[in-house]
Amino acid sequence: QVQLVESGGGLVQAGGSLRLSCAASGRTFSSYAMGWFRQAPGKEREFVAAISGSGGRTSYADSVKGRFTISRDNAKNTVYLQMNSLKSEDTAAYYCAGVTSPGYIVVVVPRGYAYWGQGTQVTVSS
Repeated sequence: QVQLVESGGGLVQAGGSLRLSCAASGRTFSSYAMGWFRQAPGKEREFVAAISGSGGRTSYADSVKGRFTISRDNAKNTVYLQMNSLKSEDTAAYYCAGVTSPGYIVVVVPRGYAYWGQGTQVTVSS
């Protein structure tokens, strides 16, 4: 069982930056593929970025490529989402997710994840 706690959300102007963090409990964090998803009011949860357990492979939604970067520090049991050049359409609740997986696998669909955080709100003002 893994517990995930997100932090770092907030209100930012368009063009600004935020860094989200997701801290995980447990001692085998490197065995978990991790991902970030987001959900805006009235919309379905959508994939943002994912990273393999080893950190060697990443995947991004087309809408965030070149602006967002996912990374992880397995020694700190933490995954990050650096968000630059934020747009109003990035406004959403952002969720961290995890699943046990071989170190080279990335998971890009919500149903592939077993564990979810409570979410952190990101609001981008235009």
